[in-house]
Amino acid sequence: MLQLEAKIPLGDVRGRIDHLAIDLARQRLLVAALGHGGLAVVDLKAQRLDRVVGDLPEPQGVGYDPMTDTIYVANAGDGSLRLFKGADFSPTGRVNLGSDADNVRVDSKAGRVIVGHGHGALAILDAASHKIIASAALKAHPESFQLDAGSEWIFVNLPNAHAIDVIDRTTGKEIASWPTAGRSANFAMALDQVRQRVLVAFRRPAELGVFAAADGKLVASLQTCGDIDDVFVDSRRNRVYLSCGQGFVDVLAADGATYRPAGRIPTAAGARTSLFVPELDRLLLAVPARETSGAAIWIYRPSP
Repeated sequence: MLQLEAKIPLGDVRGRIDHLAIDLARQRLLVAALGHGGLAVVDLKAQRLDRVVGDLPEPQGVGYDPMTDTIYVANAGDGSLRLFKGADFSPTGRVNLGSDADNVRVDSKAGRVIVGHGHGALAILDAASHKIIASAALKAHPESFQLDAGSEWIFVNLPNAHAIDVIDRTTGKEIASWPTAGRSANFAMALDQVRQRVLVAFRRPAELGVFAAADGKLVASLQTCGDIDDVFVDSRRNRVYLSCGQGFVDVLAADGATYRPAGRIPTAAGARTSLFVPELDRLLLAVPARETSGAAIWIYRPSP
C-alpha cells in the first residue's frame, strides 16, 4: 500500500519541521525547518540534502511558483513573506504581513499567491508584482486552506473559531461558515475534487470529517491516528493519506460517497508533516530529529 523506498538525511537540521513544497522541474523538496530557522532544500533525484537557506525567523509556510520561478517562505517570527529565486536561492523581495505568517498557496494559473497570517487574515498577492491585491478578514488565525479547482472558493480551517470558512478568492468576502460540530483542532485539510468533498482532519477527537463542498453538510466521520498535520488525496488510486505525529500514516479508501479505513503504516514519533506529489507518485514524510536519530525525509511509493 505504501512502500518505504528511501530515507534522505537532513544533516544537522533540528527542531520542528513545518510545511513542505515541491519544485518539480528540479525535483527539489523545500522544507520549512521552523525549529532550525531555515529552509532545507532536498535534491530528490540525487537523494541528498542540497543546502539550508538560513537566518529565517521561524519559517512555517513554503510555496513555489513555477511560472515566475519564485520560492515563498512565510515566517511566524516576524510575520514576513520572504521571496527567493528558484535557480540560486538569492533573495528577491519581502512582504511584511504583520504577524504569524503561516500557510502559503500558489495559484499559478491565476497568477496569485495566498498567505494565511495574523489573528485572522488571508493576504492575496499578485504573483508578478508581489503586491497585495486583496485581503480576507477571518474570525481567527487560519491553518490549512485549500483552493477549489472548479470555482473561486477557498476553504479555510479556523481551529480557534471552531469553524471552516468559505471565502471568495477574488473579492476576499466570506461566502459561508460551517461549524465543526463539537470537534476541534482542525489543522489539516484536503479537497476531493471528484467527489466534491472537503476533508478536514481534527485532533480532538482524532477524526477525519467528510463535508459536502456545496453546503458544508457533514457526510461522515472516521477515526484516525492522533496528532494529524497533513492529509492528501491520491486521485489515481481513490485513496486518502493522513500523516500523524503519533507515528503512523493512515490510508483510507474511497467507498461510495465517503471512505473506509484501508491500512495503517508505522512511521516515527513526531513525523506528522508530509506532502503527496502526484507527478512523482510519492508521499514524502518529514521525520524530525530525535536523541538517537537525525532528521530525514522518508519517501514512500504507493502500490499497486
